[in-house]
Amino acid sequence: MLFNSVAFAIFLPVVFFLYWFVFNKTKNTQNALLIVASYYFYSCWDWRFLFLLVFSTFLDYYTGIQIERGKSDKSRKFWFWLSIIVNLGFLGVFKYYNFFASSFSELLNSVGVKASPILLQVILPVGISFYTFHGLSYVIDIYYKRIKAEYNFVDYSLFVSYFPLLVAGPIERATHLLPQVKTKREFDFEKAKEGIGQIVWGLFKKVVIADSCAVFANQIFDNYENMDSLSLILGAVYFAFQIYGDFSGYSDIALGVSKLFGIDLLKNFNYPYFSRDIAEFWRRWHISLSSWFRDYIYIPLGGSKGSKFVQIRNVFVIFVISGFWHGANWTFIVWGLLNAIYFLPLLLLNKNRNNLEAIELKPNLKSIQALISILITFGLTTFAWIFFRSDSIGNAIGYVKRIFLLNFNFSEAKSYLSINLIILLLLFNVIEWINKENSGPIYKGFYKTKLIFVIILIVLFGQFGLKNEFIYFQF
Repeated sequence: MLFNSVAFAIFLPVVFFLYWFVFNKTKNTQNALLIVASYYFYSCWDWRFLFLLVFSTFLDYYTGIQIERGKSDKSRKFWFWLSIIVNLGFLGVFKYYNFFASSFSELLNSVGVKASPILLQVILPVGISFYTFHGLSYVIDIYYKRIKAEYNFVDYSLFVSYFPLLVAGPIERATHLLPQVKTKREFDFEKAKEGIGQIVWGLFKKVVIADSCAVFANQIFDNYENMDSLSLILGAVYFAFQIYGDFSGYSDIALGVSKLFGIDLLKNFNYPYFSRDIAEFWRRWHISLSSWFRDYIYIPLGGSKGSKFVQIRNVFVIFVISGFWHGANWTFIVWGLLNAIYFLPLLLLNKNRNNLEAIELKPNLKSIQALISILITFGLTTFAWIFFRSDSIGNAIGYVKRIFLLNFNFSEAKSYLSINLIILLLLFNVIEWINKENSGPIYKGFYKTKLIFVIILIVLFGQFGLKNEFIYFQF
């Protein structure tokens, strides 16, 4: 069930009504309803994979309790590693088995050993990377005694399966979500208003910005061999806004929907295309995943401590894993490596913690430098997105090669320049810039006017006939 579907437009009001007017007596009834709604929401994609979600939930619930009760380090380690291995095992089989089998077979064939890999004919369970990471962070935090195990199975089940974040995040932490789940929620009209505004803005990002850009990005990437350099540059820029509008739009809708039920989720995007360097970009893009890797992999490896060699190693490890998390394709790994290379000069010059403060533009040289830095960072990010979007390394390299032929055919590129889309992108960036210090553009000030204006834009320019799934559903 997609957030931008008619089915969800029916599902959400029904659950909202039942939640506040029928099952609102206790925290337990509220949570039970949300679990049933979440399982139904997930089963609309493919009910057969519900068993994976339920099994993962029970596994981490039980192992978390056993870790806390363990009377010896040996016992605690046993349950800890059981959870880690089984969780990553399921993720590996469904998401990475075919990739490793094919890659190993190609390696053997390259040295003259004939090999035909046995591949699994299964689809990737939607959301498996997200709910697996929910459970892993919970178990890890219990093992290192940062939190106590949750003994209420209903509460823990909701933490893992809560439908707004179930299939594409944000990746929640037990320290943030479980305390909210464990208390009865009371209706907050102001929070609900903010949630509706965030939902509408998220829909605008998805069906107007992302899906409109997708029309041209798909045409250009699918036919790059026949494109001139300017068209290819346009295609990369369109995809940059497509993936941002698509994923941050999903996150906005998820956060907004959750506010309707009185629950706050972690902020996942903070206007990343206004970043002045790649380190700032990763503090603003997919924040819940970046912070997850920081806390559970980067810092345990030593983080920014130790020798420069150790620091460089840790940076490359974290970016390669980040790339690999996104999918079983060498394109994602190269995308991760490119971001690590971008990050390297900042690390070597000890500038990776610059630009922590909010940007303010004034009529001076410093502001001009900041704008140039934003454009450079956007350009580097957009270049890396070419590898992320391409089906193979060969296609990505071919795409880049054709850009650097510097063959600018303005008459051909003109067919990919939509005046409506250019105006919408400019308007979108202006609105985001004006509201870059706010949680969202709609809620604060002139709420009804802005809400109606954005709804009109969605009705006039939304791409409703394409039925585009959210990009991150595949991860």
